Amino acid sequence: MSGDSLNITPLVWIITIAVTIAFFVYEFFAHIRKPHEPTIGESARWSAFYISLALLFGVGVGVVSGWTYGGEYFAGYLTEKALSIDNLFVFLIVMTGFAVPKIYQQKVLMIGIVIALILRGIFIAVGAALIENFSWIFYVFGALLLVLAYRQAFSGHDSNPADGRFMRFVRRKLPVTDEYHEDKFTVLKDGKRFVTPMLLVIIAIGFVDLVFAVDSIPAIYGLTEEAYIVFTANAFALMGLRQLYFLIGGLLERLVYLSQGLAVILAFIGVKLVLHAMHVNELPFINDGEPMLWAPEIPIWFSLLFIAATIAVATIASLMRTRGDRRRASLPTDER
Repeated sequence: MSGDSLNITPLVWIITIAVTIAFFVYEFFAHIRKPHEPTIGESARWSAFYISLALLFGVGVGVVSGWTYGGEYFAGYLTEKALSIDNLFVFLIVMTGFAVPKIYQQKVLMIGIVIALILRGIFIAVGAALIENFSWIFYVFGALLLVLAYRQAFSGHDSNPADGRFMRFVRRKLPVTDEYHEDKFTVLKDGKRFVTPMLLVIIAIGFVDLVFAVDSIPAIYGLTEEAYIVFTANAFALMGLRQLYFLIGGLLERLVYLSQGLAVILAFIGVKLVLHAMHVNELPFINDGEPMLWAPEIPIWFSLLFIAATIAVATIASLMRTRGDRRRASLPTDER
């Protein structure tokens, strides 16, 4: 983590937030107002645009503010993008569980992504306040990430959020129709207002977003203490996520080692946070009450390389594994 603070004026914050909101407003009116299932070409063009925009922004950060901050941004963006893709996998499970018609899946994704951005914005502000006032919070973040890494490595995505305890509770409390009524959230039947499955999907997506925000914000604060970098990395990671969902489609199910790769990344950042905390905090009962200045600080260039390499290995290993499984499945039974 860099020593000097990145000086971002209130005007820059206002412009950044305004531009972010403008992108999502455009997405809604240009693509969601007329429900349709996007083509592969449309999804590919928009995905390439948003990824290119994110990379250009990172280069701009490096050129204007120095490559230490640029490295922090790219490490944060890669981590948040990988976590967002894992988020997409759970979105896929939710929409399959609720049997959402494909023509309405864009609306569900768009609302889910906006909810994610709002929740992460709140968590970013809370995290920045905690770091500003309690330097020992890095120990808490580090321990939390190690626990989340263990959960990520061994829990997988076997459970269906559409049929979890939370959604069963919601169904007991709300009158729900059995069928969709286009993309409406409620419908009037026999003078009584009913909730449609569409609203249940949004509630489930919002709950999933809350869980993922708990993962993602401590993770990126392990790479940078700059709230501006945390916000922009998250915003760019979420931009284009809707198009990426339709672009990679079946590929999501082939990323069988993504959870393990993310677990390695979260554990690495957790260790990085603990080492940083040891380096900057006074320890009353250890080291004569002085910070452990000898504790190594992991440089951002190493973090960036480690995260990129882990994502690459997890992706390649997943594709090799699933390709081998498909090849074996296509063979006659006696040759398997």
